[in-house]
This record gives sequence, C-alpha cells and structure tokens, in this order.
Amino acid sequence: MKKFALAALGGSLVGVLIATQIAAPLAAQETNTKSTVYQQLNLFGDIFERIRAQYVEEVQPADLIEAAINGMLTSLDPHSSYMPPREFTEMREQTRGEFGGLGIEVTQQDGFVKVVSPIDGTPAAQAGIQAGDFITHVNSESVMGLTLNQAVEMMRGPVGSEIVITVVREGVQDPIEVSIIRDTIKLTAVKGRVLGKTVVLRITTFNEQTYSNLEDSLKKGIEEVGGIDALSGVVLDLRNNPGGLLNQAIAVSDAFLESGEIVSTRGRNPDDAERYGARPGDLSGGKPIVVLINGGSASASEIVAGALKDHHRAVVVGTKSFGKGSVQTIIPLKSDGAMRLTTARYYTPSGRSIQALGVAPDIIVKQPPMQPETDVAEAEPKTRSEADLRGILENDSFTDDERAQMEAERLLADEAAKLRREDYQLAYAIDILRGLSVLGAQK
Repeated sequence: MKKFALAALGGSLVGVLIATQIAAPLAAQETNTKSTVYQQLNLFGDIFERIRAQYVEEVQPADLIEAAINGMLTSLDPHSSYMPPREFTEMREQTRGEFGGLGIEVTQQDGFVKVVSPIDGTPAAQAGIQAGDFITHVNSESVMGLTLNQAVEMMRGPVGSEIVITVVREGVQDPIEVSIIRDTIKLTAVKGRVLGKTVVLRITTFNEQTYSNLEDSLKKGIEEVGGIDALSGVVLDLRNNPGGLLNQAIAVSDAFLESGEIVSTRGRNPDDAERYGARPGDLSGGKPIVVLINGGSASASEIVAGALKDHHRAVVVGTKSFGKGSVQTIIPLKSDGAMRLTTARYYTPSGRSIQALGVAPDIIVKQPPMQPETDVAEAEPKTRSEADLRGILENDSFTDDERAQMEAERLLADEAAKLRREDYQLAYAIDILRGLSVLGAQK
C-alpha cells in the first residue's frame, strides 16, 4: 500500500550481561512475551463483550473498536491517530490545496486544543485566531478530555455555517469568544510580491503545489525587479506555516542550496535512517536570503529554516519556531481509513533535533502590536533641518537626473516606513537584505 510522509546511560552493563546469555532463555522470554500479549488481547475481548452486552445504552461495536484503535494511537504522542475514511479523504484533499473548514492547524496540549497556526486568508485568520491560542470550548461545549479527533469533529460543519469557539490567549486575562463562518479553503501555497529590489515569497503550507508555486513566483519576481543582477535578495516568509509534506520541504530547501545535506530522518530501526541531499542549482543565483519564522512555524517549515541556517545560506529572523521534530507516515488501511503514525525524528544538517526545542532565529525580532496611525504620528514628530530654514543657499551640485533619483529614494523610504508599521518583522528582513546589497556593491 502507498505510504507518504508528513513533515515528526545506564544500559551498557546490562546489555553485556544479556548478550552472554545462551539462546534458550531468550527464546523462553519471547514465548512469555507472546503469552502475555495473548492474555491482554483476551482481556480486551472480555471488556468489549461486557460493554456491548451490559452498558446502560446500546453501543455500536464498530464505534467501540474505532475508539479503541484511536485511543491506542493517541496514547503514543500528540501526532499519531486513526483517520476514518471521511477524514482520510479530507486529508488528501488538503494536500491538494482545497478543502472545507476554518483554516487552522491544531495540536493537543494539556487536554486542550492548541492552535499551531491559522492559515493566511482563511476564516480563522480573518477572525483573529492566533498561533498559540488554546481552544477551550466549541459552541459553549468544553473540549477538555476529548481526543484531538473528537475536538476537530466538533469544529467541522457545512460551508457557510457559523461556529463560536472560545480561546484562551497568553497575556489576555479573560477568555475570548470568536464567531467564525465556515468556508471552502483554497490554499495558494506560495504568494510572491516585490518590495523594492527584494522578492518576498510567503509560503503558507507545504502541499503538492508548493515547489512549483515557489519556482513560478520567484521567476516572476526576478523579472519584475529587472533580472537576477538587479535582485537584492529573497525573503522566505514561513511565519504561521504549520508544515505539510516532507518532500516539498526538501524541494524548497534544495531550491536555494548547491550541495550538502538538507535533512535526515531516523526511526526505530537504524537501517531505516535516510538522508536527503541538495543537488546543484540555486534558483536565486546565490543572492542573500532571509527566512522569517515564529511560534506558528512548524514541521516542514522548520526543516527549511534549519537547513538554510545550518548551511549559512540564510539569516533566520523572528522568534523561536514551534518545535515539531517528528515525521508522520500515513498508512492506508483496508477499511478505507488510514493510520497517521509517528515513524521517525528528523535532524537538521548539523545533526540537531528540534523536537520540543524549535529553530532559534539568528536575530530575534518580535512583532510589536499594531499601533493606531495617530499614535505613530505623535511618536514621530517632524524635526527641522537646514532645508526648512529661510533664505538658505541652494544646492547647485545636483543634476535633474540626480534630483529624480533622490525623489525615488524618498518614495522608497516612505514605503519602507509604512511597511515597518504594518509588518515590522518583514521590514526588518528587507533592511537586512538592503544592507547586504550595499556591502556587496562596494566589493
């Protein structure tokens, strides 16, 4: 069956002693283990029959078995789970880039549903849901004690229907109730734009379209700035990107690396370890890169950020990423459902696992809260200069072309100031590339 991956002391002496044991006791130990497993399976069968026959209300055997399977998987880690046929179908639709819902990636922590990140342009993002929010209630019903699948099922519903979710947010004393209208989520994996001489590539997810979208967006951006020689650099914006397909994270990293390891995965069996390397060819022509990350950057996003950081190919800016360093394999089952099973940990080229640690930025830049325009104007009073004085001498050293260039630079400065108010982290990234471009021009 086809599988695909999503982008998740003290024993030495005892080992020597066991290794010196003869084969017979080991065989007996294996027999005892099998016997214990059979006893436990019999116990499961006994409990199943008693529930089916004696529970206060009639229950469907299929529901009991599905709950038992899901309980077995969710007891392993927050990312392993059973997907019934409908959920498996929806998951495959998501990797193709279109599905119905709210537009949030979630995990489970401390019994509540935690938002990994809202997806750009979706109902959840437009309603103000933020990475790190804890969802405590759905339509006034508590999600405490529910499995992640059960909580997600509560949030599903027809496109166009309303849902009210209650979130607890760090730094906010009272719970927040948010009303969201479910909609069809159409994901554009990569959105490109040009700011000055910089191409900004906003990567929202890693689905089947990501690399091709990135290649097209970068090509168009380079043409818009006037060619590769005019390009000052590239910003890869991975903020609030919850991850996705491992192969797409590898492809995006490879797009900017000429050689070297991108990521390695190591599972339970040492023989199953895999390493993925870069092939020659850099879509940006070796231009400087800044990668933007935050607490909503997870999994595949962290693979890209970690690879480019370890190879010193990019400056990573923002705040620490989410810290999901495990790989999940989707294994289709005969029931038309599937099992999402954590099968490996991934490691950055330096050999470091980011599991529960995250990728630390090279430059920590927090996104300040939005300020009203009036506050900004009051905080930045106009200062006087020589040009404001009466009867000043005219500057006779500028030609008309130079004056036009000065006016163009002034307009760029105004645009930069506006961007700094709207998105301080992105403005900071562009400032870094502008500075590197100036240094490069002086060589």
